[in-house]
Amino acid sequence: MMFFVGNGDIDNAATLNNPIYYYRLSCNHPTFVRCIIKRIIYVKMRKYILLLLWLCSNVLYGQTGFEKEEFISSAGKRLGYQVLKPNHIGKGKKYPLVVFLHGSGERGSDNEAQMKHGSMMFTNPVNRERYPSFVLFPQCPAEQYWTFDKRPDDYSTDVFESNPPITSTLTSVIELIEWYIANMPVDTRRIYLIGLSMGGMATFDLACRYPDLFAAAVPICGGVNVSRLANTAGKVSFRIFHGDADTVVPVDFSRRAYTELTKHNAKIEYFEFPGAGHDSWTPAFNRDDFMKWIYRQKKR
Repeated sequence: MMFFVGNGDIDNAATLNNPIYYYRLSCNHPTFVRCIIKRIIYVKMRKYILLLLWLCSNVLYGQTGFEKEEFISSAGKRLGYQVLKPNHIGKGKKYPLVVFLHGSGERGSDNEAQMKHGSMMFTNPVNRERYPSFVLFPQCPAEQYWTFDKRPDDYSTDVFESNPPITSTLTSVIELIEWYIANMPVDTRRIYLIGLSMGGMATFDLACRYPDLFAAAVPICGGVNVSRLANTAGKVSFRIFHGDADTVVPVDFSRRAYTELTKHNAKIEYFEFPGAGHDSWTPAFNRDDFMKWIYRQKKR
């Protein structure tokens, strides 16, 4: 048996021009035994390390239970998404539908990055048992934006239109929702929107366009032209989150949305986190009633 083990003085088969030494080792030689043991340890450890890396990747993005899918819209647009289904679908039973809209940093075509924030809440085994539901995580293409044709240069001024046309990407999202309603046992009284940053803006946008469709909307560090919100009063329950130190999306966007909704006696709760920056989704998700509040909402 030939081993590649490095420099030494046993059966030296190297030349002066070749500093690498090969050894023909007898089975009872100590070096041979050490090499065999090291090789066995390496093979076993490598197998466990690869398994650990696979498990870590699932834990990191919370994907255990999610399935990768692709939806093609009526316009021929492709929309990658992941779906989590109830562990057990009972005969004759209907289940809530949750749509989670990610931020601009998770755009792409890998159908993976959108799982970075929020997905672990739904794959938590306790939550899966307590809140069986269909959960959709669509991914916005890298060159597009949920609510705009292109990303605004900044949000120092109100960039939201009072009557904006719907983007092709959000059209695909709505058609995806409609497909699940038509083909899966979805409880149409319990369809929910959650979104952060760019997705928070899209959450506002879709709630304003389809107030009869959604029971609840949770926009996190989002924004909207507040003149559109009157249409949602009495139809959509809102829970708004924002950090008062957000330097990306001004906290004033959420404050104005809250003020406008209260004018119309809407069902609205607003949480502002002192000192929190743009990632106000972290303290929002950490609230012990985050999931409970969402799943409690129901269309009358």
